[in-house]
Amino acid sequence: MPFSPIDLSHVRVLDLSQNWDIHTPGFATYEGPTVKWIKRVAFDKVGGQHISSTLHVGTHLDAPLHFITNGQDIGSIPLDKLVGPGVVVDLEAMGIGDYDIYTSAHFEEWERKTGLRIEPGDIVVVHTGYHKYYPSNWYGESQPDETRYFVKHPGPTREFVQWVLDRKISWFAIDAGSMDHPMNTVIRKIRPDLAAKCAEKLGRPLEEIWPDEDLQLMHYDLFPHGVFHVENAGGMIDEVLDQRLWIGCFPWKFNGGEAAFCRLVAFVGK
Repeated sequence: MPFSPIDLSHVRVLDLSQNWDIHTPGFATYEGPTVKWIKRVAFDKVGGQHISSTLHVGTHLDAPLHFITNGQDIGSIPLDKLVGPGVVVDLEAMGIGDYDIYTSAHFEEWERKTGLRIEPGDIVVVHTGYHKYYPSNWYGESQPDETRYFVKHPGPTREFVQWVLDRKISWFAIDAGSMDHPMNTVIRKIRPDLAAKCAEKLGRPLEEIWPDEDLQLMHYDLFPHGVFHVENAGGMIDEVLDQRLWIGCFPWKFNGGEAAFCRLVAFVGK
């Protein structure tokens, strides 16, 4: 049959990725990038750079291999998993802020408020508003504060995990340092001073909210089901809040990779 070209003239492609450069911080205990020139046009007639970095820097995709021995790697994730329909859920508009816990009830409230529904197989982009605190935020409002960005953003507890599985969500992206609450990661031990402030705000010991067996449950408990996520989203995300649209994540085909830098984009009708 004859080829029919796809008409993209009525589609905008919006970048939901953060900048990546030598100033981009890695997650706690992960080294950030170094970039050096190894060839210069003046001497070698060509420019060349050498990059060294851990993978959990800037906008990146976590593969199941990140937490599961012999789990699915970046190169094994098919493109039709990484591109698909989804929604952008604006939690910031619900008043979710520093150290707060979001639950399935917040997402169901969002559905009632917007008239949209999170369907089986959807990609869910979580907007906390914390992208504005990212040190390399390049678009829209910017209030660089890496402590607030990495250590104070909201996150879920165990009840959210089962709801995600029941809803058959494909994968997540979030405009913060992790899909897990920062106090359910190594950050709780690294910053005990702020862990105490978080416990004070939440009104009970953090060990009761996230016991040891719940450590990083958005990773450990969802990755075995193929529900992974993109961290450090941002960019033009404020332009697509409370919308149903198509989302694409584009890492390089990294065989054996437990994570990969990526571009996260939204395809929006003009």
